[in-house]
Amino acid sequence: MNSPTAPQASTAPPTPGVMAIARQPIVDAKRAIFGYELFDRSQLGQCYSAASDAALLFNLLSNADSEVLNGRNVMFINCTHQTLTGGHLTLIEPDNVVLEVPPMADHQAEAEDIDTYRQTLEAVHKRGFRLAFDASVLEPAYANWLSFAAFIKVDLTRFNPQQLATLLKRAKQLSSAQLVAEKVETAEQFELSKSLGCSLFQGFWFAKPVLIHGQAVRPSQAAIIELINLVRKQASTAELEEVFKRDATLSYNLLRFINSAGFGLSCEVTSFRHAVMLLGLKKLFRWAALLMTTSQASGGSPAVGHVAIVRGRLMELLAAEMLPPEESDNAFVVGIFSLLDTMIGQPLAQVLATISLPQSVTDALLHGTGLLGPLLKLTLACEQVDDAAFADLTTQLQLTGHQVNWAHLQALAWAETITK
Repeated sequence: MNSPTAPQASTAPPTPGVMAIARQPIVDAKRAIFGYELFDRSQLGQCYSAASDAALLFNLLSNADSEVLNGRNVMFINCTHQTLTGGHLTLIEPDNVVLEVPPMADHQAEAEDIDTYRQTLEAVHKRGFRLAFDASVLEPAYANWLSFAAFIKVDLTRFNPQQLATLLKRAKQLSSAQLVAEKVETAEQFELSKSLGCSLFQGFWFAKPVLIHGQAVRPSQAAIIELINLVRKQASTAELEEVFKRDATLSYNLLRFINSAGFGLSCEVTSFRHAVMLLGLKKLFRWAALLMTTSQASGGSPAVGHVAIVRGRLMELLAAEMLPPEESDNAFVVGIFSLLDTMIGQPLAQVLATISLPQSVTDALLHGTGLLGPLLKLTLACEQVDDAAFADLTTQLQLTGHQVNWAHLQALAWAETITK
């Protein structure tokens, strides 16, 4: 097999609206392609870097050229610990996705932290996602993670042949996970790792990452708001279908998303009606809301969308601690819509008049009252580092400072990946 030449790194800054996605194949023992590891090159400099988070999938599925997601191969996506709990995973069907989970950072790798994070891994595993770990999962400290491993990736540059043989023998004794040899650069490394039990392989000897550019196609915010309006009214499938028929860019994004490998369908969907029915109202709303924050008006700052997502996710996490599930959804709406006036360039009351929203959402956004008003105020206190308001509102809502600070960190991490 001839290895394709890696693209030359450009010193020019990324072109606005253009996505640069690199993918590197993962092959089986017969050198047939099993899947791809995806790399986000849109914002990076001279060297390849793994996608930092599973939320890369939202950007890929909504905006990347279809060539990036060619076929039905498995996609390997790197994750962070904080963002595996993010709501973006609800938009992804797990069948063709492997989430690569790193070990805890050295200063965090205490038994209590590792055990606590096991609950997150268990929830993602139950959702149907396959998980991949590096060789550190074989260490005694990570014993309670090992049962979730579908793949164990071994970096060949870190071990000599004797160490590699010992490590892979131990891996086969402790786990039924498929073993993936990474950074295979010679025929000798391939043959050795194959003889020691690796069934999948990745490295420059097979192929260097191939860079593919895709133009981001952004629908108008007016079309997205109309869609959100109908979803919140629980409009009929026929009414929703009409919105997509009237806006080519919105329909283009929907069909590209629903037909992606991440959604996991076995046949292509070409009907808007079929796509809407498959997605369902709840997923359709979250998809539209996230799409809106990345579809800035002309001249708008992407930072506004980032802040809106932080607010939405923080409010959703806090509401989950104290309110019924439906109000958690409403809390997300309050946060993400709290900057609509800035994004749309119209007064908030005027914008909200065009959208059908629950009374608790409208009360919070326009008056700071109702169930969700204090949560919005607390979110703003976090954002503005207002210690006095923070202390007063946490007491009022019967939340601890630790709960709020942890939720804020999670929201910041999630928003960072959604808006990049």
